[in-house]
Amino acid sequence: MARHLITSAIPYINGIKHLGNLVGSQLPADLYARYLRARGNEVMFLCATDEHGTPAELAAAKAGKPVADYCAEMHAVQAEIAQGFRLSFDHFGRSSSPQNHKLTQHLAGRLADAGLIREVSEKQVYSHADKRFLPDRYIEGTCPNCGYDKARGDQCENCTKQLDPTDLINPRSAISGSTDLEVRETKHLYLRQSDMRGKLQEWIDSKTDWPVLTTSIAKKWLNDGDGLQDRGITRDLDWGIPVKKGDEEWPGMEGKVFYVWFDAPIEYIACAGEWAEANGKTDADWERWWRTERGADDVRYTQFMGKDNVPFHTLSFPVTILGSGEDWKLVDYIKSFNYLNYDGGQFSTSQGRGVFMDQALEILPADYWRWWLLSHAPESSDSEFTWENFQGSVNKDLADVLGNFASRVTKFCRSKFSEAVPSGGTPGAREDQLIADLEKGLREYEAHMDAIEVRKSAAALRALWVLGNEYLQDVAPWSTFKEDPDAAAMQIRIALNLIRFYAVISSPFIPDASAQLLTAMHAEDATWPADVASAVQALPEGHVFSVPEVTFRKISDEERAGWQERFAGVRT
Repeated sequence: MARHLITSAIPYINGIKHLGNLVGSQLPADLYARYLRARGNEVMFLCATDEHGTPAELAAAKAGKPVADYCAEMHAVQAEIAQGFRLSFDHFGRSSSPQNHKLTQHLAGRLADAGLIREVSEKQVYSHADKRFLPDRYIEGTCPNCGYDKARGDQCENCTKQLDPTDLINPRSAISGSTDLEVRETKHLYLRQSDMRGKLQEWIDSKTDWPVLTTSIAKKWLNDGDGLQDRGITRDLDWGIPVKKGDEEWPGMEGKVFYVWFDAPIEYIACAGEWAEANGKTDADWERWWRTERGADDVRYTQFMGKDNVPFHTLSFPVTILGSGEDWKLVDYIKSFNYLNYDGGQFSTSQGRGVFMDQALEILPADYWRWWLLSHAPESSDSEFTWENFQGSVNKDLADVLGNFASRVTKFCRSKFSEAVPSGGTPGAREDQLIADLEKGLREYEAHMDAIEVRKSAAALRALWVLGNEYLQDVAPWSTFKEDPDAAAMQIRIALNLIRFYAVISSPFIPDASAQLLTAMHAEDATWPADVASAVQALPEGHVFSVPEVTFRKISDEERAGWQERFAGVRT
């Protein structure tokens, strides 16, 4: 039994996420966690809400609530939706937790002691109407390059030119629209990432098994242009973790908070502390996952994220960990994903375009979405959600191949024998071939899952389902029964055991359907199969079962058309 630490990129607090967010981190992380548990490994799967920064403050103001109350409410909402999608977190924490406050301040102090933090005086735009400094992207104006009148202070979305707020013509606050702006001097702390470039290069070069997507992004940020830049880690905001050097005040940093991208990854560690507190555990219980000198040296740590998060997890967060000089566990493998697009365009949280997680669960149970998203995961390139593809995949893969197999086998057995595994008959050459094919397919499936090749895993699993259907078509027990009832009994006995076999190995992808099938088969043992020959005998002759309810229903053309129309516009 191995020990696996798994984290998925923590979702931002301001609103409900869409399916593209789900498939880019949390869902494949859950797939891997469920698989590893099923194989008998010890797993710690952590996630949290990312609660600091200007967007959280603005979302709270829009909702007319104090930001702390807003974040608490949205954490509860996101936790409920995560449960709806059967995301099997060991703990779903909060970056605003006391544990993260303390650990972030502690690590900042360690970095300062190591000479990896410098103080910088810089000029920023202050809005008198908003009574706050404005982050660059909350300043709008006319682009001096192309004349676009809604350019942001960091970049013009129209011509893509990089900008500074002072470049804008007629700048205004994106929050209030006020033009009463002033450039003021302010001091901030910068993490001296450039000083760690050599160590980062050596570390990244050692990760020869990382996906190309991960390493290519990391090396681009490390080497292209001017190379790795120092990064500001503080902001002039009210909401966040107060800037302290460990337990001590930080002179000159009064009233400032740490930048959200500094404290958010630290929450991965702090979340384990939250888990310990919530479950009556000790510090030693969580430290054995994170402190290498306290037991974490044998842990394999895997992170899941969208490609936009890769630079922070391959560079900034490792600088924090390495620079602290403490024995924290570094990530072993980063599984990154491209983007999932929506029906000819992009999912957009801000524009409400596409299917959001809460809406998806209102339409269909979680397994329908889990199967489609994972089997179409954007690994090697961006992928696209279309309603036609979704309908086809659900109807062909889930309803026709898996669901229909379970239904026809159990109903036939009930009608010709009873609701118990029938006795009689001796397996022959066709059964030997089936077992050999299943054995080969199972090992291929396991190899893809071990390698976190999500789409290949889904294809291998579906191929295993198909083998059972092909066997049924070949031996045709409904015809065999007329001439040789004992042979038909043997064929159905194997097919009934295949239902249990499929339920066990499919559980990482479709946990609810798997649980339903195991319940229908009255199968108390859901142990991962060591070999197929034993698995097809797990339910003995005379074992009682029940005919399951419809495992997966088909999506009609009318439903598909209705959903396509409903989610084409702006969410209300």
